[in-house]
Amino acid sequence: MKLFLTGGTGFVGSYFTRRFLEEGHEVTVLTRSARKGGEKGETKVSWVEGDPTEPGHWQESLSGHDAAINLAGSTIFTPWTSKARKVIEDSRILTTRHLVEALKGDSSPATLLSGSAVGYYGGRLDDTVLTEDTPPGDDFLAQLGVKWEKEALRAEDWGVRVAICRLGIVLGRDGGALSKMLPAFRKYMGSHLGSGKQWFPWIHMEDLFRIFLFLLENPHLKGPFNCTAPNPLTNRDFAGVLARALGTSVLMPGVPAVMIRMALGDFGEVILKGQRALPQRLLEEGFVFQFPHAEEALADLLK
Repeated sequence: MKLFLTGGTGFVGSYFTRRFLEEGHEVTVLTRSARKGGEKGETKVSWVEGDPTEPGHWQESLSGHDAAINLAGSTIFTPWTSKARKVIEDSRILTTRHLVEALKGDSSPATLLSGSAVGYYGGRLDDTVLTEDTPPGDDFLAQLGVKWEKEALRAEDWGVRVAICRLGIVLGRDGGALSKMLPAFRKYMGSHLGSGKQWFPWIHMEDLFRIFLFLLENPHLKGPFNCTAPNPLTNRDFAGVLARALGTSVLMPGVPAVMIRMALGDFGEVILKGQRALPQRLLEEGFVFQFPHAEEALADLLK
């Protein structure tokens, strides 16, 4: 297949780009900075320069591709000032809007896999199991998710198959949440956050890639999919599993919620709450996880 990626140079996107190439696919990556094809041996990568938050000539580049994969989105791991909120929202809403507009042509991709997040369900402190049928929450990330997905689903108006991928916390090497945890846990200073009772809806990067590949290869699949491992843990339990995987122990008390709120403001609530999201639709469709448990996922990532 010939694939067009937004966000293809980020933490998830760069991994996807490499893996798609290994699977024999051609990849076009939209980037704000001009790059030459074939960098670092990526002979089947084409680079298209453009700002996805604005319409432009980059939209013409989608012609001739089999599918578009929308992974763009500014990090939410920052204090949520009014300026930061706007950047977070625009990077998702405007990028998706302009990508969808580019899918109108007859030779445009017939499939759109568009990123979203389990934050769609809102931050929670309870044990409610969240499936794709669960209604959205009402906090900032939840309402952002509603608007984000609505923009993607507009592509159905011109016959594009749309699958919404609600990502959990992606665990991978060289970036993401795990890289932020490792220094403290390696020094026996890691611990749970707040009460530790909040759910941690994790997923191994390789399983996330395999989900996207599964959705590409099964043209009957559309609508929302929770892209999380089938065995989520509470924050406290995940901290224990991570410590054991490193051969250390959790010796420190939990980080008080008041300190997290003072340091991070509104974003602190995202860390202090979670989602017990389960990949119900993927399991029903027969997708098999390579890393269904955190113990084996961390053993692989830390080896």
